[in-house]
Amino acid sequence: MYSKAFFLASIAVAANAFAPSFLGGRLSLRQGAPTSAVSMKIELPPLPYEYTALEPKISKTTLTIHHDKHHAKYVNVANQMIEGTEMENDDCETIFMKAHKDGNVGLFNNAAQAWNHAFYWESMKSGGGGKPTGDIATQIEKDFGSYDKFKEEFSTAGNTAFGSGWAWLSWDGKKLVVDKTIGAGNPITDGKKPVLTMDVWEHAYYLKYQNRRPEYIAGFWNVVNWGKVSEYYETFAAKGVPVNWA
Repeated sequence: MYSKAFFLASIAVAANAFAPSFLGGRLSLRQGAPTSAVSMKIELPPLPYEYTALEPKISKTTLTIHHDKHHAKYVNVANQMIEGTEMENDDCETIFMKAHKDGNVGLFNNAAQAWNHAFYWESMKSGGGGKPTGDIATQIEKDFGSYDKFKEEFSTAGNTAFGSGWAWLSWDGKKLVVDKTIGAGNPITDGKKPVLTMDVWEHAYYLKYQNRRPEYIAGFWNVVNWGKVSEYYETFAAKGVPVNWA
């Protein structure tokens, strides 16, 4: 039998072979210098907390590989695909929306995943969880009947996303709605404004939970950053202003 340490080390080595790490600032994504010759428009934002901040629900090893390898790969590939095109000075959302409209699946997948992951990091924090307060709490009660009903619907979306995907809470212009998307899907392509997301790709949880996705989802509720969700709802979604990770 291989040891757990050998297993984790093997995954880290394999991930490193697929995706170099990048340094960056925000998702409109200009701050920081890339470690590649590729001219970077989309950059890798640093985690908004330490790699240990979400333990024990999400491990340091998971966050390190997820952010530094998987997220970095999406950023790198997307930049390679837009280099020398009319999109190389566009922001990430504009890029994946253009790719979606044009049927450019490869570019959409990588640019949308760069956006999705940056949004996911901001959806969590150390010491998070509990119930929301303020306007977002009132809207959840109005649109779902109760916080518990919303939580159940969101969890079900995550648990039933076949294969790899995302669960989302979004503003559709009139009410809050829960969606699940497969692959790199993002509710923005349907005219909605996300305020919360949960990654249910296996790389988001497999090192700790293996095939026990429901356990990962149960733990996610202990790290939700309701302050940020409220900010997205009040500042961006309800007013139709694009999210900007400054």
